[in-house]
Amino acid sequence: MTHEFKNIVEEGVKANATGLKSVLASVVALDGSSYRRPGVRMLILENDKMIGAVSGGCVEKEILLQSKSVFNTGQSKVMTYDGRYRLGCEGVLYILIELFNPNELFVSEFSNCIKKREIFQVKSYFEKNIKTNIDYGSYVEISGALYPLNKDNKVERVMRLLSFEQEMPPCFKLVIVGAEHDAVQLCQYAALTGWVVTIMAGLQEHKSITDFPGAQSFYALTPESADVSQIDEHTAVVLMTHNFAYDLRYLVALKDTTPSYIGLLGPSKRREDLLSQFIEYCPDISNGFLEKVHGPAGLNIGSETPQEIAVSIVSEILAFTRKRHPMSLNEKKGSIHSIQ
Repeated sequence: MTHEFKNIVEEGVKANATGLKSVLASVVALDGSSYRRPGVRMLILENDKMIGAVSGGCVEKEILLQSKSVFNTGQSKVMTYDGRYRLGCEGVLYILIELFNPNELFVSEFSNCIKKREIFQVKSYFEKNIKTNIDYGSYVEISGALYPLNKDNKVERVMRLLSFEQEMPPCFKLVIVGAEHDAVQLCQYAALTGWVVTIMAGLQEHKSITDFPGAQSFYALTPESADVSQIDEHTAVVLMTHNFAYDLRYLVALKDTTPSYIGLLGPSKRREDLLSQFIEYCPDISNGFLEKVHGPAGLNIGSETPQEIAVSIVSEILAFTRKRHPMSLNEKKGSIHSIQ
């Protein structure tokens, strides 16, 4: 959810800079089940533009109506939405609606936090009723400091209220090594998922970032010159150079990193040969690192086209990093989401 929150902050700051007010709506509690869980948010601008969503589409219209009083008075409120009779989700949503008006210090600290890939927390204070109360509000904790998302709020006045707290990890990142057509498709699907996408291409590829819609950075380099210092446990890597020697050299370059997933293209035999030679170069490599290597990359969903293969790979990364065993939800017993 970090990328959604980041987008909301950036859009809200841009709107405020033009003199356009904005309101933040956050699902802070849920009785029963719903399309999405507490912690989802959306931004409503004074011109009725909405950024993000908190449901499949039905709740947003009601939030837009309820936000009018917040725009007019500046006072936060909590609205309830009973989906048992309208959504078929058997749940009641509690949604905190508040002005989004942070100070410049928060904007600067939040930007630095995102760039440094640090963990932060979002804390929302509320009550389960529909009273208007200026004390309701959300705060972001960065490196121990608490910043209100409405600079007029005072945190000492909200400690008596209910709270919803959410830890936000760095934005999930995908490093794609390769520049062929299938890499372009994977880049697009990963960006659509909200991931930060980096492309590493060979010096002779004659490609640029404009060839990869959705990518945030592009590097043309050799495996040995690749900067892998930013590859952490919130990063997946897919090696798709279509060149055995290059994949091996990149794998060696990754030996001291801690990615959450490494994907390889090609059949199982290619993976076995690649790992066999990799272990010869790096005999002290840990089993934990090897367990993250998946080849062929992707779930067995019958993919044939580059687009379908991209869906397969993105799906496997999600399942593996979230410790899920893929299955049809039709066959799953109980709640779709695990209880937090």
